[in-house]
Amino acid sequence: MKFYNTLTRKVEEFIPNEKGKVKFYTCGPTVYHDQHIGNMRNYIGHDILDKTLRYLGYDVLRIMNITDVGHLTSDSDSGEDKMVKSAKESHKSVMDIAKYYTEQFFNDFKLINNRVPDIVKPATGEIDMYIKIITKLLDEEYAYIEGGNVYFDTSKLDDYYKLTNHKEDEMVVGVRDGVEFDSNKHNQADFVLWFTKSKFDDQELKWDSPWGYGYPGWHIECSGISIKYAGEYLDIHGGGVDNIFPHHTNEIAQSESYLGHKWCNYWFHNEHLMDNSGKMSKSKGATLTVTYLKDQGYDPLAFRFMCLNSHYRKQLIFSYEALKQSEETLNKLKNKISNIKDDNNFNEDDFNKYNNEFKNTLENDLNTANAITIIYNILKDNELSGNTKLKLIKSFDEVLSLDLIKEDNIDNELLDKVNKLIEERQNYKKEKNYEKADQIREKIESLGVTIKDTRDGVEIIWN
Repeated sequence: MKFYNTLTRKVEEFIPNEKGKVKFYTCGPTVYHDQHIGNMRNYIGHDILDKTLRYLGYDVLRIMNITDVGHLTSDSDSGEDKMVKSAKESHKSVMDIAKYYTEQFFNDFKLINNRVPDIVKPATGEIDMYIKIITKLLDEEYAYIEGGNVYFDTSKLDDYYKLTNHKEDEMVVGVRDGVEFDSNKHNQADFVLWFTKSKFDDQELKWDSPWGYGYPGWHIECSGISIKYAGEYLDIHGGGVDNIFPHHTNEIAQSESYLGHKWCNYWFHNEHLMDNSGKMSKSKGATLTVTYLKDQGYDPLAFRFMCLNSHYRKQLIFSYEALKQSEETLNKLKNKISNIKDDNNFNEDDFNKYNNEFKNTLENDLNTANAITIIYNILKDNELSGNTKLKLIKSFDEVLSLDLIKEDNIDNELLDKVNKLIEERQNYKKEKNYEKADQIREKIESLGVTIKDTRDGVEIIWN
């Protein structure tokens, strides 16, 4: 298995810390707002990595956090907490906001057939762990208290920028927001581990700590949850490319300073989903969600299909035209699969040949587009038995998760009857006996099935 490691800036072989087992952490959503489809493209990428590892036989433990406190409106430890800001605007409590948007997130998560991680923890539930880590960082002088807040001291590290390969003077300006001057900081790059009442007195969620009544910074939450549930050694940490700096940079700094050794070997990042105006983001007011696409009549899996036909490390341009094309292509693919006759003739050698091709394609930096091409090759292989084709496609769909075969929706007897009627109708059309052809169409529709003539043949639509 090989994929691109942001830490080394190259595609390299994946070797877990413990043979056959993978500990995989994903940065979860900040639940102050709906998660737009740009966010969901990121989670599709992580879902494919998760399912590929399982398909290859690894025992995977995947962990994800839910950020419900501490994520500020700026990347530079300035501005309001996003949760508090949303709560004020909605005239609701922070916990009500978190509950609502967490449910919305997982609803969209499941609409695109993402597997829910094995462990999902809200940030507010692990305060003791953050205090434990911060206490040790202070004791070992990797952190300091100034103006009531606890800061991580980046000057203590020689390799703070190893994930980004930047130089310190290149990072004075924040990623999205201008860095506001903070007189408490000893160094411009230092970041907050714990806020107290000395800042943002209207913060709704606060806890007792050795440094005063306050709340954790955003970065400490992922370190705390990962270390608590995965242990001292993490195999893979994932997120979007916009998480690389400062979030993941800061996670590495505080985690390795706390643990005293290298923490995570592989960093997996997905590229942005773009529209005509640039990167999708909630800060621009974009609220295009998977649920919204579904409400507009689009199949959510058409969006997943569109993402899988692009590489996770390439920017993908979203448009409704592209989504419509993806949906049409996916429907045609499903229709071709539904027309495969199960002849109960399974050939193990043929199965292994194509299955190895599929594995090799995914092992090569998760080339999902080529993995889908293998399905088309299977469909075109006239030497391959129907039963072998169906078993291969069903097996591949454990990773692709496109509902390519819905066994509970396919009545094989009905399918045979419909295919015979379609053949009969086609013969009438060749004879230009359109009246009889229309009668056959009506007979097919009476069976609860709609047919659609396309350039590639007749598409069966199960009502």
